[in-house]
Formats: sequence, C-alpha cells, structure tokens
Amino acid sequence: MNNALVPVKVDDALGELIQLVSFRLDQEEYGVDVLKVREIIRMPMVTRVPNTPFYVEGVINLRGKVVPIICVRKKFGLTESENDKQTRIMVMDMDGELMGFIVDAVSEVIRISGSEIQPSPAMVAGGIDQECISGVINQADRLLVLLNLERMFSRDEKNFFNGM
Repeated sequence: MNNALVPVKVDDALGELIQLVSFRLDQEEYGVDVLKVREIIRMPMVTRVPNTPFYVEGVINLRGKVVPIICVRKKFGLTESENDKQTRIMVMDMDGELMGFIVDAVSEVIRISGSEIQPSPAMVAGGIDQECISGVINQADRLLVLLNLERMFSRDEKNFFNGM
C-alpha cells in the first residue's frame, strides 16, 4: 500500500533548485552560486598595491575590512574596458576570506534546476581556465557559463591574497 504522507527522498542532486547571480563580462553572461556572494557594490576608489599580479586592481576598505579587488576581465585575458555606471564589484566569500570581483554588470538572481547544468565543452574560448568552469546552462535565448571562482586561483595565489 502506498502512503501519500511519507516524504519522498530525492537522491538525485541534479534535481535540486540552485540560485545563481548572473553577471556580464564582454557581452557574455556568467553565473556564480548566490550563497558565495556577500554583497554587490558600486565601484569605490580602489587603492593600488605594489608588487601584485597584473589582474589585482588593489584593495578597498569595506566596513573596516581590507578586501582585495580582482579584475575578472584581466584574469580571463579579455580586453580591458573603462568602468561605467553599470560596473560592479561582487564581494564574495572565497574559502572564508572576502574578495571583490569587478564585473561589467550584474544582471539578476536566477533559479535553475541542477538538471539544467550541462558539462562545459572541451574547447572554451576567451582564455578562461577550464578548471573554474562548472558547466553551461542553456536557456531559451541565452547561454550562461557557470563559474566556480574558488578554482580560478592556484594555492600560491590564494596564500598571497590571504597575506594582503
């Protein structure tokens, strides 16, 4: 006899709903897990720090905490562009440390089913390191590249940022 009141366990992790923050870089759209994003801020004055990697814009003071700021365009090898009124910094939790990522614009928070995530293609254009791509989401009128920003940096780079 089938009891309708017994909760059904879903072992398929691909069926769970996932929330992503989508953002734009050079006419392409990307997404990151909403739980990693602490806040989204307008571009403040960034203090340059000498002897940092080329993609590090500097640091900002965010309510008393020094936060390194990464230019995602530079890190991905994209052409640089001037910051405009749409440019934002996504402050994210990276293994317990806050880091800011400069993006062209933040689009929206979207909900998708885990089953909508397709594996990333073997060849990815734009100089984006294959390691930080978790998958691709194909929605009716757009493609969204799902990023795992924690995989974007080597262990040495992470140690460098922790020392800033």
